[in-house]
Amino acid sequence: MANTNTQVIYGLYDDEEIMLKAIRKANDLHLNIMDVYTPFPVHGLDPLLGLSESRLHIAGFIYGMLGTLTAFLGMTWIFTKDWPVIFGGKPYWSVPAFIPITFELTVLFAAIGMTFTFYIVCGLGPGVTNEMLDDRITDDKFCIAFDESEVNSSEVESFLSSTGASEINKKII
Repeated sequence: MANTNTQVIYGLYDDEEIMLKAIRKANDLHLNIMDVYTPFPVHGLDPLLGLSESRLHIAGFIYGMLGTLTAFLGMTWIFTKDWPVIFGGKPYWSVPAFIPITFELTVLFAAIGMTFTFYIVCGLGPGVTNEMLDDRITDDKFCIAFDESEVNSSEVESFLSSTGASEINKKII
């Protein structure tokens, strides 16, 4: 979000399709959109806002591989060096027997690592308070927000009303 004490002008939309059309029109008019808020992910929104693909999947792969290596190398060390016991005639280093535990640790490391990464990237966590423009954004409204210092207020208000915004508000965040 923008810096503190920023005057924001925003429009609330009742439908995501109307909001997407408004964003296309704002891009055509070269209006600088500060941010867009939706109650659920909207397909096709990222390219309209010029956002690149998230790199979180790379972190997920790294966490998963760390879990795989931890499980596989840990069991290799345990069953060949630390506690070499032959179970049912199997050799000390029995890779097929390692697969279930390796899979489980891969999923565990990826899930826990991605949870922490997501919270850090999104600025969430204990004690964090984020300013909300409007409480209804989390329920059923879609919002396009503009930093008032970067745009002409009257131009943005006429744009929002012409594109079908159900409400136009201003707020200092």
